[in-house]
Amino acid sequence: MTLTLYDTTLRDGSQQEGISLTVGEKLRIVRLLDSLGVNIVEGGWPSANPKDRSFFQRVRELALTCSRISAFGATRKALTHVEDDPQVRALIDAETPVVTIVGKSSLQQVKRVLRVQPEENLGMISDTVRYLADQGRQVVFDAEHFFDGYREDPSYAIETVAAAWKAGCETVTLCDTNGGTLPWDVYAIVVALRGMLPVSFGIHAHNDADMAVANSLAAVRAGADHVQGTINGYGERCGNANLCSLIPALQWKLHAVDLGAKRLETLRRVAESVARIAHQELPSGLPYVGRSAFAHKGGLHVHAMDRWPMSYQHLDPAVVGNRTRVVVSEQSGRTNLKLKLRELGLDAEMTPPRLEKLVGRIKELEEDGYQFEGADASLELLVRRAATDYCAPFHLEGFHVLVRHDTGERMVADASVRIAIGAQLVHTADAGNGPVNALDRAVRKALVPTYPKLADMVLTDYRVRILDGDDGTGARVRVLLTTTDGDTGWTTVGCGTSIVEASWIALADALEYGLWITQPKPDTEVVPAKETACKQRS
Repeated sequence: MTLTLYDTTLRDGSQQEGISLTVGEKLRIVRLLDSLGVNIVEGGWPSANPKDRSFFQRVRELALTCSRISAFGATRKALTHVEDDPQVRALIDAETPVVTIVGKSSLQQVKRVLRVQPEENLGMISDTVRYLADQGRQVVFDAEHFFDGYREDPSYAIETVAAAWKAGCETVTLCDTNGGTLPWDVYAIVVALRGMLPVSFGIHAHNDADMAVANSLAAVRAGADHVQGTINGYGERCGNANLCSLIPALQWKLHAVDLGAKRLETLRRVAESVARIAHQELPSGLPYVGRSAFAHKGGLHVHAMDRWPMSYQHLDPAVVGNRTRVVVSEQSGRTNLKLKLRELGLDAEMTPPRLEKLVGRIKELEEDGYQFEGADASLELLVRRAATDYCAPFHLEGFHVLVRHDTGERMVADASVRIAIGAQLVHTADAGNGPVNALDRAVRKALVPTYPKLADMVLTDYRVRILDGDDGTGARVRVLLTTTDGDTGWTTVGCGTSIVEASWIALADALEYGLWITQPKPDTEVVPAKETACKQRS
């Protein structure tokens, strides 16, 4: 069986709340999907807005190697001639090799939403499909609300599918539009239809009952040879079937597709890239591609993983471009930390007594509010600082922050800092739009002349969590900072009785870690860090 992978991220996926893609962003996603090996990429509604019309003009300029572009539209309007329908004409003008038409397959939808006679709906389907097929287009018919319609009136639902097939449709996609169908029902219905009509069947599943991937796989097992979905499961309401889960399952579990090992290894990169383009955070718990998909925290699991890497993994993460991660927390034992140190390349000189001491220190800090499982950079620094020969590139002697009103009655902050850089003591100050921003600016002002690489490091995420909220404004806070130098990103953690204190600790770690990975041997002479709050964390 030859299976067609059909992506609708640019149309159905962009209907997700909070996602709005520019033409340029859509073109970037097309390139990613083409490199992944997706067969058909649905571009949007050419009749809906100028942005989509511009997309269909510009996408012709792309030299795609695998993907074909599809324009999406609806059946002709009721009681009109198909050649007079402007949105059908827009589909032709889009000049795509594939056209996807959506039409109603539920009798209740026809009566209550379209408010036309059932026979007219059948005519709308057949007229539109035949017209587009006669224009040389490969037509995909999306049978909207098909599974709901099949439960209501199976004979009418089948009539809509038959009308599309007889009119020249190459693929009929059965849509679980409301996302409430269960896998065994999908399987039984697809099997039944395959025995009635000699047409290629597809599946378009929504995730309202958290069944979109399962329903898609059930349809393939029943004989469907066309699967629609979106990258990262984007889509309206609860989203669509997630292609980042479907593709590895189809290749490694069902052996229904073969993108090739090299393409599949880019899956996580594609997922992250599309999330970044769509201005979304990639959920850490996404199967296959999430940061936590192959993360191990429980001591029992990690101990077994040390003996056999597949003891708690269903798939080698490298297959999809991911990796195994060991999480270190208050639940960790020595094995967790040992494997984490091996992962970081820091296990060579870690003796059992040092390992035991480090585990104890981590548990103490986590009891105090720290959380290292999401802050690998701070954990790595914690380990490095435990070495007797570690020298910190700088040390904060003290800081002062003043918040005031400016002449326009806006709140501004002034920060002054004293920082030891090697044998030098630097005292400087700067202003910012808040105490943390002012502190960051003042610290960088002091450090950049010695460490110019710091100028390239920017904050990309800043998260604050209140610990023990019953303590009110006196509660401890945890701050997580994510920083990048343009090539690499890292996360650090700080904890304290104030946001400024916690932010400074996380900021100091972020700058120190950035210096470690980009400039491990500074030009100036450095001295061992003093027993300060920063050093004591180790």
